[in-house]
Amino acid sequence: MGANLSSSFADPNVCSLVGSLCLQPSPPPPRTKPGLGDLPESCVALVLECLNPSEICRLAKLNRAFRGASWADFVWESKLPVNYEDLIRRVFGDGLEDKLCKREVYTRLCRANTFDGDTKKAWLDKRTGGICLCIASKGLAITGIDDRRYWNHIPTEESSFNSVAYLQQIWWFEVNGQFEFPFPPGTYSLFFRLQLGRASKRFGRRICNTEHVHGWDIKPVQFQLWTSDGQYASSQCFLDDPGKWNLCHAGDFVVDGTNSSTKLTFSMTQIDCTHTKGGLCLDSVLVYPIHVK
Repeated sequence: MGANLSSSFADPNVCSLVGSLCLQPSPPPPRTKPGLGDLPESCVALVLECLNPSEICRLAKLNRAFRGASWADFVWESKLPVNYEDLIRRVFGDGLEDKLCKREVYTRLCRANTFDGDTKKAWLDKRTGGICLCIASKGLAITGIDDRRYWNHIPTEESSFNSVAYLQQIWWFEVNGQFEFPFPPGTYSLFFRLQLGRASKRFGRRICNTEHVHGWDIKPVQFQLWTSDGQYASSQCFLDDPGKWNLCHAGDFVVDGTNSSTKLTFSMTQIDCTHTKGGLCLDSVLVYPIHVK
């Protein structure tokens, strides 16, 4: 047996076969097809720029290229209002726009940001990209607010400021407000958020006390709106539907971008002193872009 083995290795044909098997290179691995992860981030960012913010955030979960592209400044700058730097300074103060990337700026503006001594809130509507503003009842000038025979500030979970102004009874009803804000160009509507009756909870259920509600069906309430560039709007309506929060439309105004900020003056009055009125909750004043529902 040993002789046969040694003769096999001595055979040049056998050695040549063994050598060729040992020296033959291994076949190359199969080529993989290119995928989304092979796209350059700069190309992905150009695609994301054409999408809305929710779509961008969903695609950022695909892979590393999409995640990195989703942080590109020019992608999010296209989603911000044209005067976002003025908005940041008005709501957050000076210097913040230099410390944040554009995606972080967008994220912060989409929150309900409180400012001016917790009397105002501003936020960016994610669906439309418009700026919304809310002014608390404590940020308004209300006739008789310091006399507890007429008005009281009552705590409630039904207000975004956790407090509303409640009118028990008064002869001269007047609410005024004034503020200046860098609204982006567009058309806006101003509303008063009101409710007849005082809501509370009993055994976990919402109830509304309407015993003080009176006088609102005799004469309508008048709403007025003025802007610093000379626009004026007014409306009037009878208050009804006790126990439900209603948005009473005061008027619309247009911001054309000519001025860096717009000064608004507005009022809500029912000053017919032939009768008293009462039982009204005043929560806030809201300013929305006209296309925001």
